[in-house]
Amino acid sequence: MGVASKAWRCSGGVLVNNISAEILHHQKQKQQPSPRQDRRHCWSFLPWRRRTAVPWTAVCGLLLFVVGLISLFTGHVASDLEWYSQRLVKRTWYYKKDRGYRAPIDIWKSKFSNLYYGCSDRGPHFAPAVRERFSNGYLLIATSGGLNQQRTGITDAIVVARILNATLVVPELDHQSFWKDESDFINIFDVEWFIAYLAKDVPIVKRVPEKVMRSMDKPPYTMRVPRKSEPDYYLEQVLPILLRRRVVQLTKFDYRLANDLDDDLQKLRCRVNYHGLRFTKSIRSLGLRLVTRMRKMAKRFIAVHLRFEPDMLAFSGCYYGGGDKERHELGEIRKRWDTLPELSPDEERTRGKCPLTPHEVGLLLRALDFDNSTYLYVASGEVYGGEETLRPLKELFPNFYTKEMLASQELESLLPFSSRLAAIDYIVCDESDVFVTNNNGNMAKILAGRRRYMGHKRTIRPNAKRLSALFARRDKMEWSTFSRKVKSCQRGFMGEPEEMRPGRGDFNEFPSACICQKPPEYFPLNKNQPHQHFDRFRNVSVDDEYFGNEHLRS
Repeated sequence: MGVASKAWRCSGGVLVNNISAEILHHQKQKQQPSPRQDRRHCWSFLPWRRRTAVPWTAVCGLLLFVVGLISLFTGHVASDLEWYSQRLVKRTWYYKKDRGYRAPIDIWKSKFSNLYYGCSDRGPHFAPAVRERFSNGYLLIATSGGLNQQRTGITDAIVVARILNATLVVPELDHQSFWKDESDFINIFDVEWFIAYLAKDVPIVKRVPEKVMRSMDKPPYTMRVPRKSEPDYYLEQVLPILLRRRVVQLTKFDYRLANDLDDDLQKLRCRVNYHGLRFTKSIRSLGLRLVTRMRKMAKRFIAVHLRFEPDMLAFSGCYYGGGDKERHELGEIRKRWDTLPELSPDEERTRGKCPLTPHEVGLLLRALDFDNSTYLYVASGEVYGGEETLRPLKELFPNFYTKEMLASQELESLLPFSSRLAAIDYIVCDESDVFVTNNNGNMAKILAGRRRYMGHKRTIRPNAKRLSALFARRDKMEWSTFSRKVKSCQRGFMGEPEEMRPGRGDFNEFPSACICQKPPEYFPLNKNQPHQHFDRFRNVSVDDEYFGNEHLRS
């Protein structure tokens, strides 16, 4: 096992940087500990891993198994015992031991966020981009879906162009999807920044040169690659056509590249997504004005991405308690898709496939101890059921705001363009102190990954599979019991650094190759010593992107 893989193993699922890897290697050679001591040494860097409660884990696991059998006859005993058993092994999410007593963790900010930083710089063996005239041809990309789905396609297009040693033509945005937005790339993203920032990775042009088009015997070859294709597929199936025809167009380009790539290509994904794709100046300015208005009302606020549109609910196949009227309306919408299978609403909810209702989002936040004075910015489209559906959430959190409430006149020119409106919501959600989502869609994943990269800002993703049973029984238990169980369910879904494990989930949500751990000398010497900020380890910040400090990194 090499030094890098040992460092990966020791980092708890996040690759430590070269300094810490070398220190680990030097200490291992010097001390030559036993395998058991080596494992203990790996975790000693992490303040939350300093415990030796393995026997308790085994005992509690056996106890849970026994009580699980009993619970088949006695009801809900197991869920209570699970919470208590996790306390015995000191793994509770909600409480951390500090200075000899148990205190609630900060629900607004991760305690360990300062120990990690975004790292997407080019590696020493990452060759400079080929010049346009020496490239293998021109790659045309037609993206698909809404703003964030198209964003994933643009990110992957850069990586595919790199794999093919091709020149990328600025991608075309989808005008035919459900949203019918006629915006082009230049209307949403800063195209000059996009080309200049990524010039050392891939050559990018705004259009295929006229002399190339005139020299072609046939129009550009058009093809659609399978979803999540490996780099070898592009080299074996697309490259020969590109070399022969000089211009190739890939259509419906969303999620057409494998999730798991080598680290250099994953870091390129991060450079595109978190730095290269910058919104236009007008969109950035308006988005930040909304953030400023929220900050004037409250020192900190929560942004809730609420996907509860009629078409989205119909597609999910879930039921939300609206009776025959809801079943009829959503059933009619489902007829738009000929290939949708028949789904059981109860089974889908049990599997965690149903987005939370606005009321359930409010209950989740209150159970996590956000009080009713908390300010909410709600990013959403058309909510099924309108004000009646939103009323329970507004009662739980009266300080409820949307972009329309904060900037009604300034948004008038953007109303026909759903993607530009979504870009405004993206900026406010990204800048919020806490980001919460009720779904597992594209925007939720992309913002979760971005917020990890930008300093592990608190991001709450509902554990819908486990929460569904709690919401179904919430009227049968006291609030304190419900709150305690919600906190137990949400352990591992709060945007903590330790949730980052290599290979977990979608790369857009868990960009593990782009999150680095600071060297061990910057860790607290003991758990009573406060964490410090080390700004020199920070990558290009969110301010650089939004406020336009337009320096290009080497």
